[in-house]
This record gives sequence, structure tokens and C-alpha cells, in this order.
Amino acid sequence: MDYTLNVTYITFGGHVEVHKYRYLYFVVMFMVYILIISSNFTIVFIIIIHKNLHEPMYILIAALLINSVLFSTAIYPKLLIDFLSDKQIISYPACLCQWFLYYWLGGSDFFLLSVMAYDRYVSICNPLKYTTIMQKTTVKIFLFSAWILPACLMSVALLLNAREQICSFYLEGILCNSTVLTFHCVRSRILKIYGLVVFVILLLLPLLFIIFSYSRILVVSYRCKGVRRRAAQTCLPHLLVLINFSCLTSCDVLLPRLELNSPKIVRLIMTLQFVVYHPLFNPIIYGLKMRRIYDHLKKILCRKL
Repeated sequence: MDYTLNVTYITFGGHVEVHKYRYLYFVVMFMVYILIISSNFTIVFIIIIHKNLHEPMYILIAALLINSVLFSTAIYPKLLIDFLSDKQIISYPACLCQWFLYYWLGGSDFFLLSVMAYDRYVSICNPLKYTTIMQKTTVKIFLFSAWILPACLMSVALLLNAREQICSFYLEGILCNSTVLTFHCVRSRILKIYGLVVFVILLLLPLLFIIFSYSRILVVSYRCKGVRRRAAQTCLPHLLVLINFSCLTSCDVLLPRLELNSPKIVRLIMTLQFVVYHPLFNPIIYGLKMRRIYDHLKKILCRKL
């Protein structure tokens, strides 16, 4: 590989014995990808065709599941190609594009989860004002903002990254995430400051808002016994998804920055957890824990059997 090619292409170095187990990796990850698409779209389809599910809470769930499919589609096709390739490489512009999609859709997830928390807060703490506040127009604005605002923030970060000179062409991973910062010859102070701003806006503020919303719900549920069951049924799935996603995101963001000299297999497992668990966890939780969705899902399965 000559110098010109090295400038253009990045080599993935996070694969473990890919030449020996390439077909096993490919089959397993291809089946996972198909399972992600089918399970997420099954729940989305159920929400679309049943009018009793055309409520803000279920519309937001559908948006979150669609986001999971988009997130997986930004990762899995390239991952599957790499398993069957002799060299696991990617062009630098394509790497930045994957990095952009990775964090744009990840940030959108946090925004959607914060809107869900607000929806549950209004429904449980101000039930008489719920229909007035959570109108169709309001929900559309929330959905539009949840996708557009992270995209705008990450677009600026993408331009800042594209301007930086790169001196490294080897990536300790299997996809382009926060480790792309290690390519730069000099760590830009502006990029560090802007990265901190994006971290606060996309992750910290939504997380604090979610904690505040569910804290208020907890207080109301404690005071009113009749609200406890309803709060538990509708809030528990959201909390489980939030905890799962927050833990995986924290590991994904913090571990590369700590620059720990961990074994390659450990880094591979940590990355696969993020790209497998989260997209599969969401439809399972909402399909089993949301009563209305579960009832419709059970009817579909019973018909097929």
C-alpha cells in the first residue's frame, strides 16, 4: 500500500482472527441484522395499522425503533463486507460519514427518550392537560427537532474533523466511532471544546431532563396509589431502554478517551455490545412490556401458529 493510498484509506485493526472465522462472523452478524430489521419493523407495523395505537407515546416508540434500524444500517453493511474482504479498510471520507451517522442517530435516540419522558410526565402528572399539550402538531415538532438538531450539531463537528490533518491511518476498532480523533496529527483545542458542547447538548442535558421527569413521576406515584400501576406499566419499558442505552453509550464514549491498553478481544466485545444489544433490546422490551403492543403481537403470532 503506497503513501497516496494510505492517505486515502484507513485500516481497521479491531477484528479478531477474521480470516479464520470470516464466514462464521458473516453468518452470525447477517442473522443479527435481519433480526434487528424484522423485529423493529414488526412493532412499527403494528403501531401503524392499529388506530388505538395512534397516540403520542406509541408514535414516539415507532420513531425510536426506526432510528434503531437506521443506526444499524449505518454499521452492518460495511461490517459484513469487511468480514468477507481480504483487507478491512475504509476511505477517510466514508469513515467520517459513518462517524457522523453513528453519533447523529445516537444523539437522536437521547432526544427521543427525553420526549418520551416528557410525554409520560404530562400524562401522569397533568392528565387533564395531556390532550391539549401533546397534540399532533406538537409531536411532529418534537420528532423533527429530535432528528434535525443532532444532525446540525454533528454536521459542524464533521466539518471541523474534515479540516484536521491526519497522521495515523490505523484504527483500533471495527467501525468509525470516537476513535477517529486518534487520526489527527494535533488534537485541536476548538474540536475538544466543541466536542464538550455537543456532549452536554446531546447527552447530558437530555439525561438530566429525563431524570427530572421520572423523579416527578415517582413523587406523584408515591402520593397517589391509583397512579402507581399505570406509571409502572408505561414508564418501566422506557427506563429499561434508557438504562441500557446510557450504559452502552458511556462505555463507547469514555473507553476510547481513556486509552486503556485492553486486549483486542475485549474492545471487540464492547463494540459488538453497542451495535447488537441496543437495536435488539428496544423491540423486545416494547413488544413484551407495553400491554397494547403485546396484545396485538400475540394475536399475530397466534394466527401464524
